[in-house]
Amino acid sequence: MIDRRRFLASLGALSGTYTLAACGGGSESDVPNSTSSASGRSRQLNPTARAESQGPSPGGTTIPDATAIVDKRGSVWTVNNGVVFQNDTAISIANVLMLLWSGGKIYQRNTSGQFYVWSNDWLLCRDPRTPLAAQSGMFFGMNGHYDYLYTPAQTIAILNGMGCSIYRLGCNETSAELRPVARMARAMNGTGIELFCLIQQGLTDDWGNLFGSEAAAYAKAYSTGVTVASTLKPYGVTMYECGNELTRRAQTVIDSNRAGTDVADFNNDNWPVMRGVMRGLIDGVKAAQPDAMCGINFCVADIGASDALWEGNQPDGTSGHPVVRWDMTTWHNYEVYGDLFDIGSDGAGPHFDLPQYCKARYGVPFMITEWNANPEQSDDYRSAFVQSRLQSFYDARKTHNIQSTMYYVLDSGDHTFGIMHNSVPILPTYLSFVNFVRSHADS
Repeated sequence: MIDRRRFLASLGALSGTYTLAACGGGSESDVPNSTSSASGRSRQLNPTARAESQGPSPGGTTIPDATAIVDKRGSVWTVNNGVVFQNDTAISIANVLMLLWSGGKIYQRNTSGQFYVWSNDWLLCRDPRTPLAAQSGMFFGMNGHYDYLYTPAQTIAILNGMGCSIYRLGCNETSAELRPVARMARAMNGTGIELFCLIQQGLTDDWGNLFGSEAAAYAKAYSTGVTVASTLKPYGVTMYECGNELTRRAQTVIDSNRAGTDVADFNNDNWPVMRGVMRGLIDGVKAAQPDAMCGINFCVADIGASDALWEGNQPDGTSGHPVVRWDMTTWHNYEVYGDLFDIGSDGAGPHFDLPQYCKARYGVPFMITEWNANPEQSDDYRSAFVQSRLQSFYDARKTHNIQSTMYYVLDSGDHTFGIMHNSVPILPTYLSFVNFVRSHADS
């Protein structure tokens, strides 16, 4: 009955190793890429860095003030006559007034006052140090499934008892999935609980074949977006997640052990199909509901994918392709992926503050739409994990533009992920979640 979260391989996360999960808020025809462990690659310091570095510079270090910045790889960054140098090699940029080390990333401001961040290229951004607070009132959330045996009234009572104000449900355009989600939306309308709809449009047609072109993918996704939004709009649904972990499908990620910080981690040939699905869903939703908010979700540290989509680039480095722009940046952060605020990147480093980076790059609210500990952990471990992870999310909500955190999942049919099982709370995880919510205002 329940489409459970299944991790596809050993989850022993070693230093410099990525072992990824198969994630999703509901059923999905495209199976995520299978996983295995692979050692990361470390970058050796050059003689200059080795001589000058005594560890990374403190966060917030700037040039001027300092004469050099040492990043987490040991590279030494300097500025000379408005030009940035990394380990004595000029990085093609000019007119730089200030270099900043913040959240594990190098930022610069030029003479026009514009900020850029170094992420395998200089990318347009905002000052990452500027605090930004998202809309309050939906910080504590929960995932569920459309085919639960809980009635809408029972679900609402459970969510109210936990203090949740947003509930994520996935469906496609078929009546078998869309009707129960619509019934839940109708029941929740006016209760103070937002229904957040994940639109489960994959990359394949009804026969399981990859769409033949970006245009074909767009057309199908557009139709799905129109259908779902038209059905849910009358019941007060205003937010949609357009596709689930599409960057981590077997068709799109080349090696799922990679963190996703390099666009070359992704399949260039199939990229247009993925982009077409994302564009089609967003355009379809907004055609039916122009004021709706649409998000695109990513996993691990997929800024290579998110940046390329935002800029209209391909994994082969070509530019000028259609752009994908979203109203909410949504991300999945399971324990195996690492600390969201100090997450690893390709080549075993450097770690960086992902929500801060997204705040600076995209300037839209950040939502953590799936998170949990590894499934093999004990209930006591999961309880402590819930407390510590919620605390880190909560502490950053006003500075990092974090609007919502949605625990995965209400009921997984067992103790691997669920916070309840057959209407009975799983202790002590349930109490850890509820007590945190009660003692931390969503304001």
